[in-house]
Formats: sequence, C-alpha cells, structure tokens
Amino acid sequence: MTVDRAKGLNWVVGAFVVTIAISIILGLATRDSTGTDPSGTLTGSDGSGLIGVAPGSIDQAAFDGAKTSEPFAAQLAVLVNQNRLGINFTWTLIAGFLVMFMQAGFALVETGFCRRKNALHVMTMNFAVYVIGMFGYFLVGFAFQFGGIGNVGVGNLGGLSSLNHWISIGDWHILGWEGFGLAGQYDVGVAVMFLFQMVFMDTTATIPTGAMAERWKWSAFCIYGLFISTIIYPIYGMWVWGGGWLSQIGAKWGLGIGYVDFAGSGVVHAVGGWTALAGALVLGARIGKYNKDGSSNTIPGHNLVMGLTGVLILAFGWFGFNPGSTLGAAGNGNLRIGLVAAVTMLASASGAITAMLYTWWTNGKPDAAMTANGFLGGLVGITAPSGFVNPLNAVIIGGIAGVLIPVAIAFFDRTMKVDDPVGAISVHGIGGLWGQLSVGLFADGKMNYGGTVVKGLFYGDASQLGAQAVGAGVCLVWAFGVAYAFFKVLDMVMGIRVTAEEEIRGLDLPEMGAPAYWDGDEPVRGAWPVPSPGALPVPAGAD
Repeated sequence: MTVDRAKGLNWVVGAFVVTIAISIILGLATRDSTGTDPSGTLTGSDGSGLIGVAPGSIDQAAFDGAKTSEPFAAQLAVLVNQNRLGINFTWTLIAGFLVMFMQAGFALVETGFCRRKNALHVMTMNFAVYVIGMFGYFLVGFAFQFGGIGNVGVGNLGGLSSLNHWISIGDWHILGWEGFGLAGQYDVGVAVMFLFQMVFMDTTATIPTGAMAERWKWSAFCIYGLFISTIIYPIYGMWVWGGGWLSQIGAKWGLGIGYVDFAGSGVVHAVGGWTALAGALVLGARIGKYNKDGSSNTIPGHNLVMGLTGVLILAFGWFGFNPGSTLGAAGNGNLRIGLVAAVTMLASASGAITAMLYTWWTNGKPDAAMTANGFLGGLVGITAPSGFVNPLNAVIIGGIAGVLIPVAIAFFDRTMKVDDPVGAISVHGIGGLWGQLSVGLFADGKMNYGGTVVKGLFYGDASQLGAQAVGAGVCLVWAFGVAYAFFKVLDMVMGIRVTAEEEIRGLDLPEMGAPAYWDGDEPVRGAWPVPSPGALPVPAGAD
C-alpha cells in the first residue's frame, strides 16, 4: 500500500469512528422508548387511528361512545384500523424495495456512460455508496431528518409518536433530535419509515458519483458518502418532510400551504444535483476533456446498451418512488396512487420524445444518450408534482423537462466548463428545479391527502409558486454551498483527485486492484492483470 493510500485509509477509518461516536453520544442523550411497539400488536390497537380518516370519517366522540354502547363495533374498528395499517405498511415496504432496486439502474447508467478502463471503479462506487450512506443515515441522518416527525404525526404508519424531539428557533423547526442509531426506536412503524426514507437518501447520495466519475479518489468518495447521508441530505429533508421550517411558510408567511415536494424533485434530486455540481467544480475536468481554446471534446461511454438498460430499471423503480410517497394505500386519499403512477409514466415518455426530437433537429440524428437523459429528466421533473397534477399536465411537465435537459447539458459543458460524464447535474439539478417550480404552476387542487390540498398558479393560487420558489432557492444555496465547502476542505486536507498517471491509465487497477473486464490476453500476476508488457497470461497460483 502506498503512503498516500495508507493516509486515505486512515482518514476513512477516522470518519467512521467519529460518526459512530456522535451517534452513540447523541443516542444515549436523547434515547426515549416511550410509545414504541416492537411486536406490532399495539400499533393501531385502540382504533383511534381511524378518527378523521376519509372517507366516512369517524369523530372522537363517536368512537368513545361505541366503546360503551357498542363494544363489538369498537373492537371491529380496532381490526379495521390494523388492517388499514397493514395495507399501508405493505405498500410502503414494497415501494421501498423498488426504490432500492434503482441503485442497480444508477450503477448501469453511470458505468455504461463512462469508459471501460474505469468501469469497476464506477460500478463499485454505486454499490458502496448504498452501504456507506445507509450506515451514516442509520447513525445520524434519520434522527436529524425525522426525529421530530411524531409531533406532526404520520397517520398512515401509526403516528410514529416516539419520534418526538426537534430543535427549534422560536416556532421554526430546524432539526430533528431523536432516533440516533434508532436508539429507543424499536418500533414497527419507525422501521418502515426508516427503510423507505433510507433508500430515498441513497438516491441522492449516488447522483454525484456520476458527475465526478473517472477521476475521484476512493478514500475521498467514502468520506463523502458519510457526509451527504448525515448532513447535506437529512437537514434539508427535515426542513421539508420532517415538519421543518419550509413546510411552515404557508401558515407563517401566507405562501400557499407551505413548500411541498411530493416525492423529492427537490429533497432528493436537486440536492443530489447541486451537490454534484459543487463536487465537479472542485474536482475539475477529466484530462483531455477541454482543449487549450476552451472547446469541449466528447468522451463517449463504453457501453450505451448497459446505460439504456439502467435507464429502464430506474423507470421501473420510479413506480415505488412516486406512488410510494403516499406512505399508504388505504384511506385519506391514498387510492390516488394509481394516478400518481400514471402521471409518472406519462412524464417519462414525453421527456424522452422531446429530447429525441430536439437532438434530432439540432444534430441531424436522434441522440440515444440524450434521449435517455430526457427520459430521466421527465421522471425527475414529475417527482415533486406527481401527487398533485392530472395526466395532461404531467405530459407537459415531462415534455418541457425533455428539452431543458439537453440544453442544460450543453450549457454546463460548453459555457460553464463543468465536466459531467453522465449529465447528472442537468438531469437531477435542473430537472429537480423544474419539478419544484412546476408544483406551483400545475397543482390542480383535486387531491385530498387527509385534508392536504395544493393549488398552483394556473388553478388560482399564485402564492404556492412563491413557496416553491423559496424552497428551490434554499435547496440550491444549502446543497451547493455546504457541498462546495466540504469538497474544498476535503481537497485541502487529503486531496480528492487521483494522480494524472492513474487517471490516464484508468482507475480500476490503481484504485480497486482489479479490472472490470478481463479478456484473457492481458499480462497477469496471480489472479489479476498487471501492466507488465511482454508477460504471458498465466493461471492464478502458477509459478
């Protein structure tokens, strides 16, 4: 092991130790197991969870009266409530499993769009960010994001009352403060919430691995995986989904119902996109990407078939991403999951079609990679408004995204001189920004999620567009600003870029010690090919 890699390993181990220590200290300080249900027999067992659930809402007085006058009806309500929660748990878990499978899609897209000599490095980053990010989110991130969500209540999952602490400035809620390492949260509902939200975090974490591919040092990547899962993603996520201050600006500032993001165009995708922009700027362009006159060279990916296959896997996983964000399938307007799925599908199609037509018109031929990115842009764009818009508006949102993406890719590449091998900044940053704003334009007020109704500018509420603009602006400033500072400091402390020699050679052997592909004709030492010109291939273990 070289001195540089030994130092990198020390930094990574140190980062894990610090994260674990923080989790233990905060977990012991805030641990509160009040109201937890590890067996699953208590959640929903009093039937009170049915109070206010549409349709046919039951009020508290009617339920309390039934306990005395109609005990059978009260007992039946308990069974109905547990069945409702069982349906919601099952739906949310299945949706979470689909979102987890998106990691395979990201891995194939990014690997296929990069060069062969870096294939294993890119693929392994997509694998490792899942486990590193999960670790950080379990220890710290989930508590920061949802440590106070029980104060708001998640009725579809039984309330989650044990997650009941947050840090506030006045009446503005800033940070969750319960559930570090899930301490004191041995609860069936919290477990469902953790799994579903963890895979959302992981989507954010994997976005920069594409924009920063082919020159990112492995040790720096590992520390990044901890940082985004504990700081960048969960804090902004708390402000939006954890009862935080952006969700409060409707009541306090009169901006619609506050900033809303149904499934994460902002919380997930824009945060990932702006983090990727910061990282790519600090990291710099790949060798050979730009000429002395500033003109850009195309560096083709080694396997577009792999990339397009990954895009289709992502589309499949998106059926968990958007419809699953109801966190339920029974009561409170959750039957709208069918519409959410339909608008998601339609936006992807219109995004792909407009991207294909745009590149066909501008380049003379349809561009397969750009069509795929338009497809993904449509999906990213519809993610925030997917629970609030009709099918026709979904087609419009996706179609606009399909043009925005290739335009943005050209802008970042040729004007900003930002090298993004897979177009992640444009797809997730610009596509996410468009999705955030489109809620404030196209939300039609026809949904009703337990009383939540959203209308945009085109349906009579211009103030909702104001709320969306605030949320989008905060997202950009927070994610880009914090990520840029993080990458700059990390670069000064340990360096985040491989050497020029390693980059030219390809990162598979220098960074991972193995190739993604071995055709049997490269020289080898032991089990893996090594750069020894003239050596003959020999089997592993041979003298």
